[in-house]
Amino acid sequence: MIERVQHLWQEVRDLSLGPPPYIDRLPSPPTPLQFLRLYVAPNKPCLISAAVPHWPALSLWPSTAYLRETLSSTAVSLHLTPTGKADALAPHPSAALCFASAHVEKLPFPEALDLVMASDLEQTNKTVAYLQQQNDCFRGEYGPLAADCEEHVPWATEALGCSPEAVNLWIGNDLSETSFHKDHYDNLYVVITGEKKFLLLPPTDVHRMYIRDYPAAQYIYHQVLLLRELICVSSQDSGEFQLELENPIRNVPWCSVDPYPSPNEKQSEIDKFPLYFHGPKPFEVTVKAGEMLYLPSMWFHHVRQSPDDTGLTIAINYWYDMQFDIKYAYFNFLQSIPRSLFENRALCKTRNVKLISDTSFRDLPDGSDIDVSRDVRDSDDEND
Repeated sequence: MIERVQHLWQEVRDLSLGPPPYIDRLPSPPTPLQFLRLYVAPNKPCLISAAVPHWPALSLWPSTAYLRETLSSTAVSLHLTPTGKADALAPHPSAALCFASAHVEKLPFPEALDLVMASDLEQTNKTVAYLQQQNDCFRGEYGPLAADCEEHVPWATEALGCSPEAVNLWIGNDLSETSFHKDHYDNLYVVITGEKKFLLLPPTDVHRMYIRDYPAAQYIYHQVLLLRELICVSSQDSGEFQLELENPIRNVPWCSVDPYPSPNEKQSEIDKFPLYFHGPKPFEVTVKAGEMLYLPSMWFHHVRQSPDDTGLTIAINYWYDMQFDIKYAYFNFLQSIPRSLFENRALCKTRNVKLISDTSFRDLPDGSDIDVSRDVRDSDDEND
């Protein structure tokens, strides 16, 4: 069984996706027909270089003064963690690992932005603040910024036959990181300032993620009334985090793999998750300011980010409802294969399967006039 699934991992790369770690890069947005035919239908990601050159956000949002003034009277949701990793696995005294969500505070935007910029893992009060809320927050909390970008992506809306279900804004720095997960949305992700680095795996690789059930928990920040003290450098202890399990217990299925283990833990992580570390390399893409990533539904993705000169990374994304079609049925069937068949270490001595030797872009279907190149900007191999 494991050999057949390994063959599937390789076959989907040979026939459709191309050799990792690169994805297709388009110099400009595709037509709706090109997008539907070449990327949506085959469930294939792409990076669009000059995606939104007409957006005022590209010139306005790098200015924190503009953001503070525009959102001066707006209350926004601020996520707080001691590590920069929310919706991620964390150790808990009564459980080996749990699924930890952030502490969320509603604060005036200028105050919340100060906390983001004051995030620090070196001080006594290790606190990372991240402005985000995955509930259509851009059209809700950040309404005053609506004129700075489009309410939807016109060519994608036409191709997908619907408007975005949600539009979200993300403001953080390099301390925030998103663990491997998948979404049941077609995602169009636009970076406004800084950079975002994605690791991507297709839905066929679901067993390489070692999805297991973990008890849900949430960080609770005590002495919340003293949050403002974090803005200033002070030796005074202004609060601490406590990770509390939900009662009654609720389990969350989540990806177990950390693609960037510390040097001390690397070998043990490789031993625990051989299908990931010894299988085909993830696809990699760095999304820069003004660029857009099309991330198809059900693709697993891990995200790190780098700030601009102001210390911030800002992005906006559009979630379009996925089509629950035959691809979804195939994925559910694949996911239903018992995990025990893949967690027997005697069977999991996998090897890197030889990728196709031709690393250039394969011929496009007849009649296509879209200009595509392979994205070759990120060639560092962290998993070697």
